[in-house]
This record gives sequence, C-alpha cells and structure tokens, in this order.
Amino acid sequence: MRYQLVIFDFDGTLADSFPFFVEVLNGLARRHGFREVTEAEVPALRRSSTRDVMRQLQFPLWKLPLVARHFKALMNESLHRVPVFPDMAVLIRELAHKPDIRLALVSSNARENVKAVLGDELVQVFHDVDCGASILGKAPRLRRLLKKHGVSSAQALYIGDQSADAEAAADAGMDFGAVAWGYASIESFPSSLTRHVFHQARDIHHALRWPA
Repeated sequence: MRYQLVIFDFDGTLADSFPFFVEVLNGLARRHGFREVTEAEVPALRRSSTRDVMRQLQFPLWKLPLVARHFKALMNESLHRVPVFPDMAVLIRELAHKPDIRLALVSSNARENVKAVLGDELVQVFHDVDCGASILGKAPRLRRLLKKHGVSSAQALYIGDQSADAEAAADAGMDFGAVAWGYASIESFPSSLTRHVFHQARDIHHALRWPA
C-alpha cells in the first residue's frame, strides 16, 4: 500500500456544509463589507479557485480570520443542519480497520463543530484532529503531521474540496486528491497539483491501492 497517512479536510469533504455556507454567505457579506452573491452566480464561483472567489467577492485577505470566526459561530448554532456525507462515514469506518493506514484531519473549522458533526465514534477513528487552520494556511499543519507520524511526504495524501487544499498539499510536498462533491467543482483544481480526482467515496479505495 502506497499511502501510510491519509489526511482529510472537513467542510465539503466529510461534512455537507456547503448548503449552509451558501445560506449564510450574504449575511456575512453585509456584516463584514464584501460583495453579496446571487443564486445564479454560485455555479461560476464553484468553478473558481479559492483566491479567485475572494477577489470576485472583493474580500480582502485581512478580513478572513474575522469572517471565518463568524461563520464557525453561525454553524455552531445550526449543527443539526450540517450532516456527514453518508458514503464518507462508511469509508472512514472501513479505513479504521486497516492497520497500515493512519487517518488524520486538518480543518479550518472549529474543533467543537468538527466533533459535534462527526460524532464521538468517527472522531475517535482519527489519529489526529487538527482544527482552526487558516483556509489559506494549512500547509504548516500538514507538515507538522508528517513530522509527528514519521511519514515522508511521498507516503501521505491530503483529500480536500478546494484549490487552497491542493496548494497546501503541494507546499507540504504530498499528493492531493480532489473530491467532486464539495464547495468547489473539479474544474477549479489546478491539474498540476491534483494527483487524484474522486467522483464518489469509493474512488478513494483505488487511490489507496485497496480494492473496495
């Protein structure tokens, strides 16, 4: 088996939080002074990179920590509306029984939200749950996990749903797998940084060289 450490993103990868994000986005825009979005614009934004979305919304980088904190607080009040993708829950449980794979999670969301959405059973499957990273600053968290687990970057895979995740994996020197069911559509991922494309959860089995 090639990968020894498999690291998952949370929002849009394990948790189906995009509908909630779209619902609260314009409220965040009015509160924090960036451009509101019409429903018709959402598909095009999903085809854009993370940084391009911020530019299109006239969203300065310095506002990111404050807006992210507000979004996490709103989610915390509506956790019952953010489910885990059922097929991903099944996959995580199956991987938990593979002794030669360690699972980790790196997310920009709050630990409290991650634990509440996943539930105790799934959270305990992960060897590490690293939360609170900046959306554009996950690479140091990924490198820290490599060092902690004594795994080379060639033996690690990061699975996420935004171009910023692909950039973080590249900065950490590890392979990246893009999921097709998250915040961004597959067209938004730079092909040069994307080793795998997962159209459904069971596609991840093939990347891990483990037959479903």
